[in-house]
Amino acid sequence: MVPVSSPTVVSLGDVEPGDVGLVGGKAAGLAELIRSGERVPEGFCITTEAGEPAGDLRRRIVEAYERLGSGAVAVRSSATAEDLPHASFAGQHETVLNVRGADALIEAVRRCRDSLDTERAVAYRAAGGFGDAAVQMAVVVQRMVDPAAAGVLFTANPITGTRTEMVVDAVAGLGDVVVDGSVVPDHYVLDGRPDERAHGCLTPAQLAELRETGDRVQRRAGSPQDVEFAFDRDGTLWLLQSRAITTLFPLPTSPRPGPRVYFEGGHMQGMLRPFTPMGMSVMRVATALYFRSIGIPADPLDGHRGIVDVAGRMYLDLTGYVRYRPLRTKLPGAMTIYGPRVATALARVLDDPRFAPLPGRPFRLRTAITVTARVAPGLVAGLVSALVNPARARERAFRAAADVERRSHTPEGLGTAERLRVAAAFQGSFLSTGMAEMLPPLYASMLARAGAIGLLRGVAAESEVDETLRGMPDNVTTEMDLALWRLAAAAGEHRDLLLNTPPTELAARYLAGGLPEFGLGEFLRAYGHRGAAEIDVGVPRWAEDPAPVFAAIAGYLRLTDPEQAPDLRFARAAAEAVAKIDELVARARRTRPVRARIAGFLLRRSRALAGLRELPKFAWLHALAEMRRQLLAAGAELRERGLLDRADDVMFLDVREAILAAGEPGDLRSRIADRRAEYARETARRSVPGLLLSDGTIPEALAPATPAPEGTLAGMAAAPGSATGRARVILDPAGAHVEPGEILVAPTTDPGWTPLFMTAGGLVTETGAAMAHGPTVAREYGIPAVICVRDATQLITTGQVITVDGAAGTVTVDQEDGATSPGSRPDR
Repeated sequence: MVPVSSPTVVSLGDVEPGDVGLVGGKAAGLAELIRSGERVPEGFCITTEAGEPAGDLRRRIVEAYERLGSGAVAVRSSATAEDLPHASFAGQHETVLNVRGADALIEAVRRCRDSLDTERAVAYRAAGGFGDAAVQMAVVVQRMVDPAAAGVLFTANPITGTRTEMVVDAVAGLGDVVVDGSVVPDHYVLDGRPDERAHGCLTPAQLAELRETGDRVQRRAGSPQDVEFAFDRDGTLWLLQSRAITTLFPLPTSPRPGPRVYFEGGHMQGMLRPFTPMGMSVMRVATALYFRSIGIPADPLDGHRGIVDVAGRMYLDLTGYVRYRPLRTKLPGAMTIYGPRVATALARVLDDPRFAPLPGRPFRLRTAITVTARVAPGLVAGLVSALVNPARARERAFRAAADVERRSHTPEGLGTAERLRVAAAFQGSFLSTGMAEMLPPLYASMLARAGAIGLLRGVAAESEVDETLRGMPDNVTTEMDLALWRLAAAAGEHRDLLLNTPPTELAARYLAGGLPEFGLGEFLRAYGHRGAAEIDVGVPRWAEDPAPVFAAIAGYLRLTDPEQAPDLRFARAAAEAVAKIDELVARARRTRPVRARIAGFLLRRSRALAGLRELPKFAWLHALAEMRRQLLAAGAELRERGLLDRADDVMFLDVREAILAAGEPGDLRSRIADRRAEYARETARRSVPGLLLSDGTIPEALAPATPAPEGTLAGMAAAPGSATGRARVILDPAGAHVEPGEILVAPTTDPGWTPLFMTAGGLVTETGAAMAHGPTVAREYGIPAVICVRDATQLITTGQVITVDGAAGTVTVDQEDGATSPGSRPDR
């Protein structure tokens, strides 16, 4: 090995653990391979402490090169932020191969060092949240291997996520063409079974050696690895690099054994971003207490075992139902409400022999009887009552919601730990009592709609029936958005201030008492407990950060066409829905007079009750807001005791930890810092699998994509109608706006997004469900919506002209219109 000459030129074999700041990620990874006994080409590192490779430094570099034999070497960048577990920087920095001679070596070193400041590297760092000042560049020089074959080994399948498969891409000769994508390599999937066929540039024995090596490297690294390798002319295997595969979705961890299948449930509530640790914990507590109230066993703090936290996303364990013969074949059809990709992926899971049906039920018969006895009588009575007298059912539901708001206040004078217990307990109390009054009318509406669809089959399409649910009365989210519109309309004298000041500045001035009062206080008293990702108790509400409200007001103020005023649009939608009922009944009466009369009754009942869709969650948010208030108070107390840096650090604990911290001293800073960093990384993740297996497999990646016409993106019909307009791609509603008539393109939506709907001409989302909040409100406003359009926010850019067909479930991108607005990047 090359001996250490100075702190500026270091032998790879002498690099110590923890030297990443000195030698960079690539050199540190190579040194770890050497320490673990792997075969790595000899070399040295020019450290981050080195400067211009001239004078004495040049001499040291050349001397180290000569000790390598002065032959061909590979010169590679090794930045301090490179090859990290969460950021690979693959292809962002320079690599120079087959370098010969001192002058060429020094030039290659300069090229690698200078690549730190290229446009692509700077952009990558910005996207990953790396500050330029925090990243430094070292350079690795290694003896070149003369390869017979070379390539890349992934110790987990990078496409499907399967951890039990390894993938190899290899070519004869140098492997850099595999990395840069300039050739089609030989492709191998290694699943542990022996492969005696001779094909491609690698032999079965070499593939077996790669799998064995991959197992060893992954085990020592503690995570799946991306390994560059080469077999020399003698057939000897050399490892040229090893780094974590940063694109894999994390593995589920569950106390339940065996292969399992999980469904991501957060997107049903518009949660594509991760929950904070406290947000996930409160969801577990709430559902556990509700389950216990109806007879399902669950730990009051850890929750039910069927709810699994994967990277901050809430997955539901479907394994028992997938293996239950009476239900399994019905599951894909039932899952179509969550999008065609999930349904197709689930059908693929049913073909997997690991999930073949097993005898027995996925539930205990005694538990099912107990739940039925406790829930069914009230549910059936409430459902029948709602169909008979919808007005009375609405009155009871709103009275229950008001009672939840009134009772969601923790008594004063309690200790911190006790206040947290009381606030947590009320989550379950609400779900078990308030829901009993609010859910039956909603189920009655859904049952009436389904019945009407059945009676009108052959007479009207399902999308036409959905038109009868536009402009529904009694929807609290619609009423909220209309209240905000009226607020904007009444703020005329402050128009210039509200239009020309950034929403974040307006929010700060409002909270500091530096803005004139124009009715916002009253609005926030009624709706300040809402916000984007509002089911996560760890996320600020509008009352704490009203910037999204100011952004929505500014959007309303830009609306100049009186005919497009949201209140008029809503009234027109309501009138058109009532007229649609009459039209469908008249159409059916020609051939089916009895069915027509029953269908008309059901459509009117469905319309009278469907507006209550948003009420249960709206009421629950009061309980969540109180829980957040108590948590922040506990966080402030822990901060005063020196256990936290900020009061909201408590949102990166769970409920159990917060209760324990209130009574026991202990510094929580390190744990919170790690969780904040993980939360930030997961917040940046753009794609979350709807279905996930316990070995990391994403079944959706196994299913062939549904073909769509050129220029058309296929999704799921969610709100009927068609609209053409310029796209506005938004990743986060905070501070964002939609110009009148633009098509909102978003990863997902929840009620915190709906103020943007008031000026939007249509809606496109990457995930969601037809009965989720966003599509429901879109139908009410009469704007077409297509959901579950894969990668919509990446395939569509702001300013492109697109056509949304909410009945067909398609989005057509105008290929001839290349115009984009000045802000063509997604709004965050």
